[in-house]
Amino acid sequence: MALGKDKNFNYMKHHIDELNEETYTYRYTLVEGDALKEKFDKICFEVKLEGSADGGTISKMTSKYYTKGDFVLTEEEIKAGKEKALGMYKVVEAYLQENPNAYV
Repeated sequence: MALGKDKNFNYMKHHIDELNEETYTYRYTLVEGDALKEKFDKICFEVKLEGSADGGTISKMTSKYYTKGDFVLTEEEIKAGKEKALGMYKVVEAYLQENPNAYV
């Protein structure tokens, strides 16, 4: 995935580990890119979609960081990563709401 000049990272390479249509679960691993820098070997993600009482969808995401050497991830870095992920979700959500046929 090439992100362009205006983004924090130039590129990322993901490996899809699992796409389960029965459980609405998607697991993937960030295996390459400048987002890993010299801090991480890889970052694994699991996204699970669940129905909500109001007819909407709840998205739950879990991240597991595999650090290099003695690097310790700080709470500030975790929070910043969560905010970036949430921003991406909001962009995707807005696109899908504006383009409902994109996911049929």
